[in-house]
Amino acid sequence: MDKGAGEVLATERYGSAESWRYLSKDGAMERRRDGGDGESRGSSVIGVFKSVFLPQGYPESVSDDYLQYQFWDTVQAFSSSLSGTLATQASLKGVGVGNQEATVAAATVTWLLRDGAGMLGRILFAWQKGLFADVLNDIALFMEILAPYFPACFTLIVCTAGIFKSIVGVAGGATRAALTVHQARRDNMADISAKDGSQETLVNLAGLLVSLILIPLVTDNPVLTLSIFFLFTALHLFANYKAVRSVVMETFNEARLSIVLQQYLRDKRILSPLEGNQREPVFLEFRKTVPIKLGVRLQEELNLALKDNNRPYLLGVQNGSVCVCLGPEASVQDEIRAMCQAVWLSSRLNPPNPREPTTPQWQCKPLPLFIYISASHKVMDTVFSPFLKSVEAAGWDIKRTLLDWDEWRVQCKAKCN
Repeated sequence: MDKGAGEVLATERYGSAESWRYLSKDGAMERRRDGGDGESRGSSVIGVFKSVFLPQGYPESVSDDYLQYQFWDTVQAFSSSLSGTLATQASLKGVGVGNQEATVAAATVTWLLRDGAGMLGRILFAWQKGLFADVLNDIALFMEILAPYFPACFTLIVCTAGIFKSIVGVAGGATRAALTVHQARRDNMADISAKDGSQETLVNLAGLLVSLILIPLVTDNPVLTLSIFFLFTALHLFANYKAVRSVVMETFNEARLSIVLQQYLRDKRILSPLEGNQREPVFLEFRKTVPIKLGVRLQEELNLALKDNNRPYLLGVQNGSVCVCLGPEASVQDEIRAMCQAVWLSSRLNPPNPREPTTPQWQCKPLPLFIYISASHKVMDTVFSPFLKSVEAAGWDIKRTLLDWDEWRVQCKAKCN
């Protein structure tokens, strides 16, 4: 600090955007901005942009992957908006816009049936989620573009496309909610959702302006329409993939917990959240594995799980699946332990490599099944506590999980000896 600047009485800052000092000089107080003179946030163009489109306190108030995810999400939304414009033009042509023989009543009925099919789809497919939904969105748009060329099946095609698009809406809402919780570092979910809405509106506006230029070029030109559609579809899928890959979730789901645990069991190394997310598969895996079911009903085959078990969960094997019954008093750490134990048991029941028989060992030798279950308890007694401490130190969130538990809870009144 310069000798003639005066004594610093106080400092203040607005996030990472600006900081000020209050100086005492010659008996008077002076307010001076660090880094030179400038206008405050909100009075400059960049400040207004941040206020409207970025959460308050950015970047400290959001996760580190926020900007990269939002960039790719904007790209995919823009490309999807343009593809949707092409599909809307085809749908309007199919219901009779520009055709003197078409009636208003027929067009209205077709449009209502399409919307009704979409509403039905949103009810029936509320469970659907994941990147597969975005693929369905592009399939639905492609179907709407082709529908006018099949007038006899036009209503059926657009209704089916409406169902596909409804799945996208349901999955998108669920995914967006989970991402908002992940991105909010100050419990500012409402602010992040509002700014996401502002970003989406801006993208749709940009898509509208581009569509005004695009539509006159592709009208009555199916080859150009399909070429542009496939171009934007490829961009949409690529941007979706990059957006999913850019997210670094610190909470465990089944895939991430399995990856981190198996790495730890191999060489005692804990993967960071970045490494764990990078190894998580984006697309469906076709490798044969023993599935894991969480929160199932108590079955007769799970009676063996009562022996030598003082945990608030029961674990067993039924119909080729590792099943876990959870007690009502189970904590989040109990849920993580139960999942870790199920992952260990599933890995032991899987064939070690493709050259070995594909039939799980417990089916070939049913008698040692209890040995596997008992061994899983002993393994967890040894490795779980250091594993849990290590993952917490590596940056994983162990206070909550994204494990897909069903709602069944089992209260055991007695233990088998």
